[in-house]
Amino acid sequence: MNISPGAVIQVAVLYLVIYAILKRAKGSRFGQALMGVGIVAAIAFALTFFFNFDVLTKIIQSLLFYLAVSTVVIFQPEIRRSLAELGAFGYFERPKYNPDGSASPQLVVQTLMALSEMKMGALLAFERGISLRSYEEEGVVLDAVFSQQIVRTIFTPPMPLHDGGMTIRAGRIAAAHCIFPVSSNPNLIASGMRHRAAVGLSEETDALVVVVSEETGSISVAHNGKLFRYTGDQRESSLKRWISRAMQTEADRRTISMRILDWWQKRGKEVA
Repeated sequence: MNISPGAVIQVAVLYLVIYAILKRAKGSRFGQALMGVGIVAAIAFALTFFFNFDVLTKIIQSLLFYLAVSTVVIFQPEIRRSLAELGAFGYFERPKYNPDGSASPQLVVQTLMALSEMKMGALLAFERGISLRSYEEEGVVLDAVFSQQIVRTIFTPPMPLHDGGMTIRAGRIAAAHCIFPVSSNPNLIASGMRHRAAVGLSEETDALVVVVSEETGSISVAHNGKLFRYTGDQRESSLKRWISRAMQTEADRRTISMRILDWWQKRGKEVA
């Protein structure tokens, strides 16, 4: 059997697309719905291939069409976020955190730990590939230098900006008093509005959202629609890991093109 290079490339592209979708949807509600649609499709294929149930197969195929349409409608946030990430070109459009005028990850962690010790409620979103400017339109634009004093002042009640979320862009305070979308995840029914807003924003964007509880002083991190809670000695070490990941400096950043170039140079040396 002759297999052309074009066919191999097409299969490889299809494999990568399916793999990316499954990896992206893993553990999410969209992934569970996608799994359900896949099971129905597998049943339809089995009935057609093994039993020749033509009438039942046509009914299931019609059902699959409506399931596909309803999945697009129900999971608009997840699909919109995936398309937004694709439009942001991932690594290429991530904000740069330069030493001049931008907060360091160490300063951000120290600030969040101070808020946690004082049990001062706070909600901070760190912009990554997808822009958060649309959420800043209903808040107050600041474009201020990030400092512990400013952050504490903003989140101190009853200051006018203490309610709502703060956005961080390129190591600076972009805006405060922002309204973030609230997640409808049933697992968060017992959580406060800050935590639900943090998860809601992380469902629609790739932002890293940090919440400080004013009741317990615990720190929670929302990312990719999931909420991670940290208490006690876990707080600082976990925060360092998350913040360092969200606030990569230009020296730490390695774009896809740079990685490909390094791999090609390394491969050339090995061949030589």
